[in-house]
Amino acid sequence: MEPTPQAPVVLNMHSATRIGRSYSVALTGMKGQLVSVEADIGNALPGFTLLGLPDQSLQEAKDRIRAAARNSGLNLTRRHLTVNLTPASIHKRGSLFDLAILMAAWGADYAVQQETGPVFLAALGLDGSLQSAPGILPAVIAAVEAGHTDIIVAKSSQSQAQLVPGAVVHAYQHVTEVAHAFGAPIEPLPQAIPAAHSVARQETPEQVVDLAEIHGQHEARWALEIAAAGGHNLLLLGPPGAGKTMLAQRLPTIMPAMDTSIALEQAAIRSLSQGYDTVTTLPTRPPFQTPHHAATVSALLGGGSGAVRPGAVSMAHGGVLFLDEAAEFKRPVLDTLRQPLETGKVMLHRAKHTVEFPASFQLVLATNPCPCGYGYGTGKACSCTSLQRRRYAAKLSGPLLDRVDLQVTVEPVTSQHLRATSSAESSAVVAARVAQAVKRAQQRLAPYGFRRNHQVPLKLFSEPELQIADTGRRNLEDALDAQQISARGFGRILRVAWTIADLLGSKRPTAEHIDMALYLRLNTGGGNHV
Repeated sequence: MEPTPQAPVVLNMHSATRIGRSYSVALTGMKGQLVSVEADIGNALPGFTLLGLPDQSLQEAKDRIRAAARNSGLNLTRRHLTVNLTPASIHKRGSLFDLAILMAAWGADYAVQQETGPVFLAALGLDGSLQSAPGILPAVIAAVEAGHTDIIVAKSSQSQAQLVPGAVVHAYQHVTEVAHAFGAPIEPLPQAIPAAHSVARQETPEQVVDLAEIHGQHEARWALEIAAAGGHNLLLLGPPGAGKTMLAQRLPTIMPAMDTSIALEQAAIRSLSQGYDTVTTLPTRPPFQTPHHAATVSALLGGGSGAVRPGAVSMAHGGVLFLDEAAEFKRPVLDTLRQPLETGKVMLHRAKHTVEFPASFQLVLATNPCPCGYGYGTGKACSCTSLQRRRYAAKLSGPLLDRVDLQVTVEPVTSQHLRATSSAESSAVVAARVAQAVKRAQQRLAPYGFRRNHQVPLKLFSEPELQIADTGRRNLEDALDAQQISARGFGRILRVAWTIADLLGSKRPTAEHIDMALYLRLNTGGGNHV
C-alpha cells in the first residue's frame, strides 16, 4: 500500500547544503526513542561515515546499504557520505535503521523526495529486499506515541506493525518499491528478486490439556481456582507423581483472557526475542513459561552484553511462570524473583543505561518435600537425613515464600481416585466460574483503579467497601501476633479471602473465608518461613 499522495516536501534543495532526513527508532529494551537520520554529501574523498553511537552491527549496515543500493539500480553517491543519528547521546544497535539510512542518503543526493513524517523500520538484504528485524512492535509503538503514524516496514512485518492502534502501515517487499513511492525515477522490482524472509515455519501443534484429567486432588484444584481468579502465587508441595506439574500446566486453561494492553505488551516482548517474525496477532491465552532448574539469573530476568533481551519472567508477563523442582534451583536465582513479584517489572542496570521490562506474572512453584521425594506423611519411606532435609527446604527462602499466597500440600493419588466413576470438572466449567469471580472483583475495584484482587494494597482494606467482619479480622490478627504470618502475609491473606468470597458469590469475606485463606497459606508448614 502506497502512502496517500501529498505535495512532497524536498528537503534542503540548495547548492550550499545537501542534507537528507528520515526517521527510525532506537530501542533500549522495550522503550523506543525516535531517531532522526541525517545524511550529508561532502566534497571530501569517497567514504561512508556513520555517527551517533552506532554499535558494531549498525556499523556493518554501511556495506549492506551500498550493496542494496547498487543492486536496486540506484547507486549511492560516489562522494563522501556522512550519516548522523540523533539524538547522539543514546546507543543505536541492530539492522532496524538500514532503510532509514538509505532513504536519507538518497534524499541528500536528491534521488528521492521526502516527506517529514514517515518512520522507516526495516533491514536490508544485499539484493535490496526488505527484511524484518527484532523489535518491530515496540518500535512502532514508540513512533506512534511520538506522533509519527506513517510507518514503512517490510512486507513480512506488516501484520505485526498493524497490531498497534493508530499506526498507518505501508509495507513493501523491495527497496525499489519504497524509492518509487517517494518519487525516484526507478521501476519497482518486487517480483524479480525473491524475498529473503519467505521461509515457512513449521509450528508444533499445541498440546491440549484439561483439568478433567486430574484425579482427586480436590484441595489443590480449589487452590488452583483461587489462584486463577485472584492472580495469586501458588506453591505445590508433594511427593513425585502426585500431579503437581499436571496441575500447574492446567492453570492457564482456567485463567481469564488477557486484556488488550497486556496482550500488546506481551506481543512486544516476543517481538524482541527469538521467533519475533511469528508475532502476527495479539495473544489472548496467558503465556506459560517453564525454565529448567539449571537456569541462570540472566535466563530468568533477562540480559545480554549488547542488546538486552527479556528473560523468562518477562516472557511470562500476563501469564504463569512455573518453576518445577523449585528447590533444585540455586537460591540466589530464586531470590531474584522477589523484586518483580512486588513491582511487576524488571530493572536491568548496565554501565551506560537501564533497561526496564514488564514482568507481571503469577509464580507457581512445585517441589518435593525432601531430596528423595518421600518425606511426607509419616516419612517412613524417606531416606534423607535431617540435615539434607533442612538444606533442601532452605533453598526456598522465607522472603520468597512470604510472597506466595497459596501453599498447598498435594497428597499422593490412590487407587480409589483412579477408579472413581464421577468425572472431575473440566477447565471450561471452572473457567466460567473464574470469569464470574473476576467480573465481581473488577466491578468492586474499578473506583480504586485496580482490576484484580492481588493488586490491592493493604491500606485500601480500611475503606468501608473493602473492610471485613471483625470476627474474621480477629483470627487474622491473632495469627499475626503469634508470628505465624508477616505484615505482608496479613495483606495477602485478605486478598485471597476476597477472591474466595468472589468465587462463592459472597458480597464480603466472612470469618470462614479468612480461616480458609489462612489455612491455604499455612498448611504446608509455610508459616515457619514467614
